Amino acid sequence: MNLGSRDLRAVIALVEERNFTRAAQRCHLSQPAFSALIRTIEEGLGARLFERSTRNVELTPEGRLFESSARRALADLDAMVDDFRDHATRRKGRVAVAALPSLAAGWLPAVLAEYRRRYPGIELELFDTLSDGCIALVRGKRVDFALASAAGDDAEFSTEVLCSDGFYLVCPHGHPLAAVDKVRVKDLQRHPFVHLARSSSVRQHLEAAFHPLRMRTVLEVEHLASVAGLVKAGLGITVVPELTLFHFERAGLVVKPLQARGLARTIYLVRRRSGRLSAAAQALYDLALERLPAPRRRRAGRRLIG
Repeated sequence: MNLGSRDLRAVIALVEERNFTRAAQRCHLSQPAFSALIRTIEEGLGARLFERSTRNVELTPEGRLFESSARRALADLDAMVDDFRDHATRRKGRVAVAALPSLAAGWLPAVLAEYRRRYPGIELELFDTLSDGCIALVRGKRVDFALASAAGDDAEFSTEVLCSDGFYLVCPHGHPLAAVDKVRVKDLQRHPFVHLARSSSVRQHLEAAFHPLRMRTVLEVEHLASVAGLVKAGLGITVVPELTLFHFERAGLVVKPLQARGLARTIYLVRRRSGRLSAAAQALYDLALERLPAPRRRRAGRRLIG
């Protein structure tokens, strides 16, 4: 016999009311329909649950055993439903996101902070890694979605453009390029250049845009903060995406837009094509699209001074 929550609640109502008429009203049934329901339950179980008299309804020993099991089953069911509703209404849950380090350190924290204020019960997990690592985390189902500079060519991914990221020259104040009105790629070639590692999406974009020209690379490092320190010390110039410029807001540095056709880094929201995002993950995905990175004002040059 398959017993549903309606059946269990009818039994508990009769246990607590000890009266068929009141229990029927509590269950929104007529008294004859309620009596027939209890009779059907007892017949299905093969045991009488209640002793009836003109004045009282009492549990049989089998009824007391069934009552205990019924209360546990209803408590588990109610807990399951409440937990599901909490997830569906974004009061509970977990969202995991992968993002490029420049986004994880610059634009994304404000988005996550706003999300946390809206949904304080949601647990957040952030992986800051290079673009290939972001895609691998999506593929491995370790994150709900990623913010990456690669769209993921595989048909298993669904992608949406978040923004386009322009590139800027950064050089020390007093450097010859700081006085140039429009800096072009060919203007960079004769100056010492500080590069990011070849594994970075920034380096890959630059090498594609600079080809066939080759920069005079003097140093190659892993982190943008290191690039900023080296440029400030006068060891070379560099070119970085717009969304990384917060690393270069240092005294004595000049930031200028680079004139280079086609040199832009597209940032994508990447998720698995199969399956839907949870309500919590969808809310963060939508918020990221609402809070698009704001473009900088394009100026001929800007000196950052303390």
